[in-house]
Order: sequence, then structure tokens, then C-alpha cells
Amino acid sequence: MTLLTLNYKNVNILPLLIISLGIGIMYIPSFVDLFHGLWSRDQYAHGPIVLAISMWFFYYKTQQLNFNSFLLNPSPIVGWLTLIVGCLMFAIGRSQSLYVFEIGSLILVMLGILLIFFGPNFAKHYWFAFFFLLFVIPLPASVVDAITQPMKIAVSYVAEHILYNLNYPIARSGVVITIGQYQLMVADACAGLNSLFTLEALGLLYMNVIRHESAFRNAILAILIVPISFTSNVTRVIVLSLITYYFGEAVGNGFLHEFSGIVLFITALMITISMDSFLRFISKKIVNN
Repeated sequence: MTLLTLNYKNVNILPLLIISLGIGIMYIPSFVDLFHGLWSRDQYAHGPIVLAISMWFFYYKTQQLNFNSFLLNPSPIVGWLTLIVGCLMFAIGRSQSLYVFEIGSLILVMLGILLIFFGPNFAKHYWFAFFFLLFVIPLPASVVDAITQPMKIAVSYVAEHILYNLNYPIARSGVVITIGQYQLMVADACAGLNSLFTLEALGLLYMNVIRHESAFRNAILAILIVPISFTSNVTRVIVLSLITYYFGEAVGNGFLHEFSGIVLFITALMITISMDSFLRFISKKIVNN
């Protein structure tokens, strides 16, 4: 067992650079295929955003490293086993066009390399970054459709009833909303897994960057991100419905449709920060009492 204080002097950079090049050669074609395939669809539009945030977060965690606080404790056996399993998953996924295996294997490959060179203590520092990468893995279309359809119906139902109670001439059939003389179909982009995954990922990132010490508070906030996402999606559908009602279908389907996506994320961010502040207030009250 090798126990050395981790610093720049006892880390051989050359093998890491070669391995990084190898990972790039392996996975860049996969991500190129995703950009030209699944990620060009509404259901998977969150993929590039989450991937970019994931890469930034690995960099962010590396910048936080205090090299003198880590001991080099390589675990070659566990590391090589993890790496081999990851490579086998990649081979199966790439040959059979199974993105769950092909992209999911990246987590095991990167984890295996860290275990081989640095050991579990070092890999543990990146645990959230590895967890965050799970949001990049494309789910099978059958799973996406099975989850997205009930979400769209629920969002449509709530939006319809809110506008109806505000005396707007609105009706709904499934995910098709009729307001005035116009019809709108609640698409995957307005109430699908892409927005849920993106908001969940951004919410978890917010919690990790803020670095609350209370695990209970983090857990509550993580759970609340789901209804926050739902509320934000309802807000977006309501905004689009009102834009279409007052300004016409062309305006609703044009620039303001994309702008409503910004409204979605601004709404989610404001609600997340508000809930975080509320939880902090409650925590202080409990501690003081």
C-alpha cells in the first residue's frame, strides 16, 4: 500500500494526459452522435446543458482541492475491475447503440482511473460530480414517453384550471389546450423530462455550490425541486397561453415561445432560492428554540 501526501511533485502528469486523450478518442464520437441524434430532439434537449455543467463541476471540484490534505492510496485491483467493467459496457453500448451503457460507462471509466492512480479518498472528493453525470445518460425512449405523457397531462390540467378560474375562455382535451380561438399542444419541451432533469441538475448543483452543512436541509431541498419544476412548467404553459390569446398564434410560436423557456428557469431559480431561504429560517427557529 502506497501512502504519500498528494502534491504536484509525486503526480506523474504524462500518463494522465495519455489516458485523457484515450478517453477523448473513445467518447467524442459518441457525443457527436448524440448532438446529431437524440440531443436534437425536445425530449433530450437537456443533455448538452447538463454535460457542460458536469465538465465545469469537475473543474470546480479540482480547483477546490487542497493537495496537502489527501493521501495517495491507490486501489489498483478495485480500480482495474471498475475500469474493465466500464470498457465492456462501452463496447456493448457502442456496438448495440445502447446509450444507457455507452454513455453510462464514462462514469465507471473515469472512476476506475481515479482509483488506480489516487485511491478512494481522492475519488470521494468528486462523488457529486460523478452523480451529476447520471443526468447526462439518455434514458430509453419508452421510459421517457411513459414519464413525460402523465407530466404533460398534469401540467395542462393545472394550467387550464388556473386560467379557467381567472375567467379565460379555455378548455382542454388531453394535452391540447383551446384558449379563445387558438389551440396549443403542450409539447415535451414545455412539460417533459428535459426541463425536469435540467432543473433537478441545476438545483442539486446550487445546493452543492452553496454547501449547506445540514444533510436534512439538502435532502428536503432536493425533493422540493420536483414540485418546483412542475410549478415552473405550469407557469410557462400559462405564459404561452396568455401570449397566444392576446397576441396571436404566430407570436406564441415565435420568439416569445423561446423566451418563455427563460421564464421557466428564472421562475425555478427564484422558487428554489425562496425555499432555501425559508428552510434556513425554519432551521434557525428550531435551533433557537
